[in-house]
Amino acid sequence: MNVLKTALLLAGLTALFGAVGLLLGGGRGMAVALGIAALTNLYAYWRSDSLALAAHDAREIDARTAPDLFALVRDLASRAGLPMPRVYLIDSPQPNAFATGRNPRNAAVAATTGLLSALSREEVAGVMAHELAHIRNRDTLTMTVSATLAGAIATLAQFGFLFGGRGEARPNPLVLIGTTLLAPIAAMIVQFAISRSREYAADREGGLICGNPLWLASALQRIEAGVAHVPSPSAESHPATAPLFIVNPLSGRGLDTLFSTHPATAKRVAALHRLAGEVGGAPARAGGFRDAHWTGRGGPWG
Repeated sequence: MNVLKTALLLAGLTALFGAVGLLLGGGRGMAVALGIAALTNLYAYWRSDSLALAAHDAREIDARTAPDLFALVRDLASRAGLPMPRVYLIDSPQPNAFATGRNPRNAAVAATTGLLSALSREEVAGVMAHELAHIRNRDTLTMTVSATLAGAIATLAQFGFLFGGRGEARPNPLVLIGTTLLAPIAAMIVQFAISRSREYAADREGGLICGNPLWLASALQRIEAGVAHVPSPSAESHPATAPLFIVNPLSGRGLDTLFSTHPATAKRVAALHRLAGEVGGAPARAGGFRDAHWTGRGGPWG
């Protein structure tokens, strides 16, 4: 089903590429736009993970540079039946995290330094389990490719506004303005329609992977509170990557607030509490994440 959703998403965004090209440059513009879309689709499939990580200046860590975080992800990946993903840190005070990659063998998880300083080990385990659930469900392909294509559509619209033909070949100024404003929004709508439905599934699976859904519920509340007070300049500069994060990282200014990238946190927390009731809401089984060597919030993550 995810393969079909990915194909439909790519087809919808490719069609939007063509429509923008048609409005900006007629038949020739549409042909050029579709050619760009085809190349972007191919490039996004293979490189969208690298682009998302680079957009937020993420740095890869290992068992030597950040042993606690690396060991936590390794243990969670083992419990989820997944290969060990690459692990990245983003130097940002905003608490947040995301996963990326075209398949489980080419996946990565990224956490901000703010997440590690604001959350307990159990809460971080819930967050990382959520991201691993996205990897196991192969949501990361859809989300990273759509983020890349949505950003490309916004760039194409802006480029067309600045260089959209000369003389009689130049479109009506109102068409240029409308395309520049509406094309990125349309691309974001396509993204959000898919990403929002996937958050509930990743929450449920993440709660089961970490061993206690209440850890993830608590983490979501802390992250939402942190995002409300701490902006993320890299996310504001690359709003197309917002659906990748566990909680919308955007500050709420401008066009970004017209549509929600995620379900309401209160609804997600309520669903996790219901899940905890179903599984007993007990602490994780033996081999969980309460570590005698763990120093708690603000510990030595690296």
